[in-house]
Amino acid sequence: MPDWSSITQHLRNAGIPLERAVTPRPVGGGDISAAWHLDTRSAEVFLKTGPVAVAEMFAAEADGLAEIALANAVRVPVVLAIGQTGDTAFLALEWLPFDRADAKCEQRLGKELAKMHRTTSDRFGWHRDNTIGLTPQHNCWTADWVEFFREHRIGYQLNLAAENGYTGELQREGVRLLQRLPSLFDNYRPSPSLLHGDLWGGNWASSGGEPVIFDPAVYYGDRETDLAMTRLFGGFGRAFYDAYEAAWPLEPGSTRRQDLYQLYHVLNHLNLFGGGYQSRALALIRALL
Repeated sequence: MPDWSSITQHLRNAGIPLERAVTPRPVGGGDISAAWHLDTRSAEVFLKTGPVAVAEMFAAEADGLAEIALANAVRVPVVLAIGQTGDTAFLALEWLPFDRADAKCEQRLGKELAKMHRTTSDRFGWHRDNTIGLTPQHNCWTADWVEFFREHRIGYQLNLAAENGYTGELQREGVRLLQRLPSLFDNYRPSPSLLHGDLWGGNWASSGGEPVIFDPAVYYGDRETDLAMTRLFGGFGRAFYDAYEAAWPLEPGSTRRQDLYQLYHVLNHLNLFGGGYQSRALALIRALL
C-alpha cells in the first residue's frame, strides 16, 4: 500500500489543495500501475502509483502529455504533479469524467488528430526514450524514416522476440522484411509528425462530448502509424476516419504500410503476452513480403 501521508504531502507541495484526511479511492487502472481518485477542495485528481522502477515511465508519460498539449489540437489530461516517495512513484493528472462517445465526438477526434499530426519536427524520434506497454521504446533522433523504423521499431522487437525464444521462421522472414523495407516506401516520404504512439481504443474517451487522449507513447514519425494502431483492435468508428481523411487525406500505399505499422504492435504483444501473436506476426510479415 502506498504511503499516503507522504504522497499527499508531495501533492500539497505541488499546489494541490488536499484535505488532511483525504482517502484515495481505487479506480480501474492498467496492468502496470494502480489508479486512484482523490477529491480536493477545488478539483478532482486522477493518481497513478507504482514501484519506483516505473518512475521514468511516469516521467516520459508526463512529458508526452505536455508535448501533445503544446500542439493545441486534441485534449489531454493536465499533469498536476509527478514524483516518488519511499518505494512508490506517482503521477497526478486532472480528473476527467468520461461519457459515451457519439459520432460527433469521433468526428471531432478525427479532425483534431489530423491537426495534431501537422505538428512536425525536422527528424524522426524524440528527445527521450519511453515505453510501449512495459517494453522500452527507443526514440533516437534519426533523419531517415526507413532507418528509424527498421532499427528502433521492427528490428528491435524482432531482437526481443529472439531473446524470448521466438526464433526460426519468424526471424528468417523478419530479416527478409527488414532487407526489403525500403521498397515499401517507394514514392512516399512521410513527415515527422507528432504521434500519440499507442492510439488504441482504450486510450481515448469522451469527456463532456470532447475527445480526450491519454497514456501516450509519444515520438515524431509517420502519421500513418497512429491510424494503423486505431485499426488494430477497433474502438474507432467511420465518423472518425471520414473526418481525418477530410482534414488530411492519406497517400497512396497506406493500406500496405498499415500492415507494417501494425506489425510493430503485434510483435510487442508477442513479447509481452506470447500466445497466438506469433502466428499473427508471421501473417503480417508474409503479406508484406
